[in-house]
Amino acid sequence: MQPKIIIHGGAGSTVESKGGYEPVRKSLFAVLETVYPMLLDGAKAIDAVVKACQMLEDDPRFNAGTGSVLQSDGQIRMSASIMDGDRQSFSGVINTVRVKNPIELAKHLQTSDDRVLSDYGSAELTRELGIPIYNPLTDERLAEWVEERKTNFTRKMADVAMGTIGAVVLDRYGSICVGTSTGGRGFERIGRVSDSATPAGNYANKLAGVSCTGVGEDILDEGFATRVVVRVTDGMTLQQAVEKSITEAKSRDRDFGAICLDANGAIAWGKTCPVLFAAYHDGEKMQDTL
Repeated sequence: MQPKIIIHGGAGSTVESKGGYEPVRKSLFAVLETVYPMLLDGAKAIDAVVKACQMLEDDPRFNAGTGSVLQSDGQIRMSASIMDGDRQSFSGVINTVRVKNPIELAKHLQTSDDRVLSDYGSAELTRELGIPIYNPLTDERLAEWVEERKTNFTRKMADVAMGTIGAVVLDRYGSICVGTSTGGRGFERIGRVSDSATPAGNYANKLAGVSCTGVGEDILDEGFATRVVVRVTDGMTLQQAVEKSITEAKSRDRDFGAICLDANGAIAWGKTCPVLFAAYHDGEKMQDTL
């Protein structure tokens, strides 16, 4: 099986908040340049997904890990999940704090009896694993929060709130894995839960995998990732499943994007918004959706 990978760093109305097309493309391609050779050397899908998500979490350009946005009380709460398609096993953390790479916690929970932990549980897991305390705050995100506080958080979300990151991988053994990580919408009510640590935003089985990014509530309302995977399982091609699901979402004025892979190596993506910040390696070369 020729390995395939597609990754995203968010979706939105313009590219300006990301600094332009070239910086975003450079960040995304840097991940592919690191992770795709791992797959050629025999890395499993889950390890490639974790590495890709770690690199995106570490890039302050994106709203996950370092550079995550702040909730209305000035705190950063991050969520992440992984789904192993072979075992159809979902794991994740919701509103975790003071950790560099939430995706690492999600991976650890793949082998746990308790596979989704909220804030207190994820903090205890971080302590048990001996993971160092880390402050993901950047000056830019703090300044943005301070400015928005002056108007009592009248904006619906932060400028980079649609910078959720994710990866879908098909490895050389034919296994699919998907991972998604986010800092949230920004300025939201304390403790708000996004789609990223739910099967609506991150889902896979042996036949397909989908990672979503955008307005979490819209993704949750559509149950989008699960909907696409179920349609592929029921016999649609990946492209058919994505197109039908996106058409339905557009009819309800949703605001998000998604990246997808199937067991045959087909790569697809869809969006209801103008821009999807995604890139992929199709086995021959790197390309992007910008």
